[in-house]
Amino acid sequence: MTLLDVQGVSKSFAGLRALHDVSLAVEAGRTVGLIGPNGAGKTTLFNVISGAFPPDEGRVLLDGEDVTGLPMHRIARRGVSRTFQIMKPFAALSVLDNVTVAAFQRHRGRAHARSAAEKVIERIGLKNWAERPASVLSTAGRKRLELARALALEPSLLLLDEVLAGLVPSEREKLMDLLEEIREETGVAMLLVEHVMAAVMKLSHHIFVLHHGEVLASGTPQEITNNPQVIDAYLGEEHADADS
Repeated sequence: MTLLDVQGVSKSFAGLRALHDVSLAVEAGRTVGLIGPNGAGKTTLFNVISGAFPPDEGRVLLDGEDVTGLPMHRIARRGVSRTFQIMKPFAALSVLDNVTVAAFQRHRGRAHARSAAEKVIERIGLKNWAERPASVLSTAGRKRLELARALALEPSLLLLDEVLAGLVPSEREKLMDLLEEIREETGVAMLLVEHVMAAVMKLSHHIFVLHHGEVLASGTPQEITNNPQVIDAYLGEEHADADS
């Protein structure tokens, strides 16, 4: 069943085209990778899907319902949550309070929201940090807190914007395993923007490649890895960086 259906979305800023006729779909309970060079339009597409700003053209459907141009809070209530590249927790608040704030979107009353937040924190592996201020968390801890806040909205679709960036390989592996476990346990669908190709290939059932604001290719991880256009536009660039 198609949960997210993006149809012909275009978006420009001051005459500069960020997205042009982008279409993609995410099936319920599946993980879809979204890759491409910096400036390809990945975060802009996330912003359109999550309601940060409306597209100039095209539609966004969630579970068959047209949510194009709805404000962020209304789309969040329909089951879409996201993480951000630049993490901005409430530094002076405890980890638990940070997640409780997010849980208020789904639960009325502080006691219910706090209880839900406690469960999320324990599942994410931050229970021992629950009462400590978010400011003391390491990068890996802040990544998990960002994920916990998104999960506290109890989404059906989770938009992950470079959730693995800045982590060392051992930290990445643990978080990748956690993401897969959460997907299997909850059935949440994930749209994953990531430059760590090993993670994209491991987690994704299907991958879309953006280049200059357009969909360059889509397919299974193996199909994308062997696509000459993708190698020239993106994967070759990654290999060049690794060799330099």
